[in-house]
Amino acid sequence: MPDLHPTWDVMLRRLERRAPLAEADRRALRSLPHTDRRIGPGGHIVRDGDRADTCALLLSGFAYRYKLTGEGGRQIISLHMAGEFVDLQHTFLGVADTSVQTLTQADAAFIPRTALEELSLANPAIAKALWIDTLIDASIFREWVVNVGRRDSRARVAHILCEFSLRLEAAGLAKDHVYELPMTQEQLADAVGLTSVHVNRVLKQLGDEGLIDRDRRSIRIVDWTRMRQVGDFNERYLHHDAAAVARS
Repeated sequence: MPDLHPTWDVMLRRLERRAPLAEADRRALRSLPHTDRRIGPGGHIVRDGDRADTCALLLSGFAYRYKLTGEGGRQIISLHMAGEFVDLQHTFLGVADTSVQTLTQADAAFIPRTALEELSLANPAIAKALWIDTLIDASIFREWVVNVGRRDSRARVAHILCEFSLRLEAAGLAKDHVYELPMTQEQLADAVGLTSVHVNRVLKQLGDEGLIDRDRRSIRIVDWTRMRQVGDFNERYLHHDAAAVARS
């Protein structure tokens, strides 16, 4: 078996947080056929309307999922980071109904859809882990809908900064609520349904209140308890303990 990118192990640990996997399951996942590809910033991994012949595992960098309105307005509906599958839902749906674009230079492993289907059907534990992973993606989508639809601008930005902190820490990309924000203010604005000017104003307000320290894209959440309160943030929707619950 050729050497795999180290992020495959990140993916395996992520799936093991979803459901218990045996060593045979891990070997089967490592044996999936794939083609690695480097994609520049702003490149597309998936385009709305494309036939989903492959499923991409993000090996490095960041990407976001978005939809466009008929008038060209962009709504970012999720963020993806190394170790995550970016389009598992299309493995069985067949046609992409959203687009996924890179935020940074990124490497991705493109796995044939048929190989992933066959692996899932032959290995119930892997199928369960992938299913739970997709359900958690849906849970995050729901939370983002609530964030855009029902929270004020200050809470929207605080909430998404709290989410990024926990997800980046779970992926080993942050520690102690200190991280590099992987989005520009314009992209962050498209994720929370505000203008970039408004987002900049909210970030400054959060800093003035002593909730965050910010240096360009570097974010440090200074007061986690207050930040959670401001953002109306409850991490239950991230389901980081899914495997522990499955074992109980």
